[in-house]
This record gives sequence, structure tokens and C-alpha cells, in this order.
Amino acid sequence: MSAALRLMAVHAHPDDESSKGAATMARYVAEGVEVLVCTLTGGERGSVLNPKMDRPEIVANIGEVRRKEMDRAREILGVSQRFLGFVDSGLPESEEEALPEGCFALQPLEEASRPLVAAVREFRPHVMLTYDDDGGYPHPDHIMTNRVSVEAFNAAGDPDRYQGAGEPWQPLKLYYQMGFTKERFEALHEAMNKRGIGSPYADWIARWEDRPQKWPVTTRVPCGDFFKTRDEALMAHATQVDPDGFWFVCPRELQQEIWPTEDYHLARSLVDTKLPEDDLFAGIHAEETAGACK
Repeated sequence: MSAALRLMAVHAHPDDESSKGAATMARYVAEGVEVLVCTLTGGERGSVLNPKMDRPEIVANIGEVRRKEMDRAREILGVSQRFLGFVDSGLPESEEEALPEGCFALQPLEEASRPLVAAVREFRPHVMLTYDDDGGYPHPDHIMTNRVSVEAFNAAGDPDRYQGAGEPWQPLKLYYQMGFTKERFEALHEAMNKRGIGSPYADWIARWEDRPQKWPVTTRVPCGDFFKTRDEALMAHATQVDPDGFWFVCPRELQQEIWPTEDYHLARSLVDTKLPEDDLFAGIHAEETAGACK
């Protein structure tokens, strides 16, 4: 793997990078790829989901705490990371609940996209990762993250757009994260039950009946050797993840045996590649890494 290759992962909140594609990033870092995580909001409105961390001093300083957690996760994964400066929109409890004024999800598309366009032009990624157009799940910040990622992918190479945001650079491939699929959880669910462990996934699988998978998996990246790194990065987000909770019920060794990949949908490619893939950089050759996509 060439050290010239660059991967950008675009996420809504601190902790998203560790629950979605973390083992993939750790694998590519180990192979010499430069990886940058762009976190669009600070997660200021996130709830404390780990009962052990639900303390007044944590809740009162949640934004600062989550930035420190992000620093630790970044170190574990070996990636670079930057916050792009928007304010968490929170997760409404009902469709009627209004989003807070000034939050990320309410920003005009061009204003929300400009910092990411500038980051693309500075970092010059060959591959970008983001969520699908439903956000992976319907959090307003995740949906907006998809919108700005697609906008940045399409606009960063156009010298007539976002003038003043750096020299144009065109990424070559755009992927949607597909880690939470019914197929994956059914396989883990069956394997856990066969081994008498007991699976927590039955309710999740049942909910998929009402929300069929929109995008097919095109790309499965083998990265089971980096699941330990993924788990350590996820646990670094201690306000969001209970180490004794849902995320870690399925033994890591079983995951490595049954589903040793992280999965993606190739949403757009400017290079020829043959599907299915097992590498996010499939089809990207030396001429592109040398600057052909400027």
C-alpha cells in the first residue's frame, strides 16, 4: 500500500468514527495510508449513555469531555482528526420537536459544506467515507453529514465553486458506511445462539423489517485483526459507551470468525473498479496518487 494514499472519514459527532469504520481506518493506517477524520460537530447535545459517567460535573462540561475523549480515540486509531466547528443538533424526541436555532442541521448547505470543502482541498483525499442519505439512522446531524459530504465530493474539484476555500482537488471514490446491516446482525445473532451465548440483536433484526436496506454492500474490507483497536477507541468515548453494555456483548473472537469485515456502498467512483471490492482504494493507481486528480 502506497504511503501517498489518503483517506478522509466524515462524521457527525465524536464517537461516530469509532463505531463506524474504525477497524478499516486502523488497518489502512498500519499500511501507511494517511487518514483524516473530520468531525462536523462537537457532540455538545449528546446524552451521557454510560451510567458510570452520568455525574453532574460530566454533564455540565459534556462538550469539553467529548473533545478529550476524541483526542484519546484519535491516538488509539493512529489517525489525524479535526473538528469543523458546528454545533450538535441533538436528537429530537418526536417529529414535532423543533431543532435548536443555529445548530448544524439547520445550516444552509453551502455554509455547512464550506469547511469540509476546504478540508478536502487541503488534505487531498483519494477516498471519502460518509453515511448514506438516511444518515445510517435518522439523526438530523447524520443526514446533514451525508449532504455536506456529497456536496464536498462533487464541488471540491471545481475551481468555480467555493472560491477562497483552497486549490481544487477531486477525490476519486465516495463510500457510504454500511456497518449496521440486517445480514451482519443476523449472522452474529445465529452464531451467538448456536454457542449458547444469548444474542441481544433480536429486537434490532425485527426493526429492519420496517426499514429495508436501501443501498447494497459493494465493498467488504477485511479488518478483523484491528477489531481490538476499534473496541479500544470506542471505549475511549466513555460518556457514550458502557464497556459492560450492548456494544461488547458479542465476543470479539466470534466477530472475527463470523464477520471479519467492515462494509461499504460505493456511491460514486471516478476510476474503473470491479465490484464487489475488498479494498477502498481498488482502481486507484500511481498516476492518480501522483496528482492526476487535481
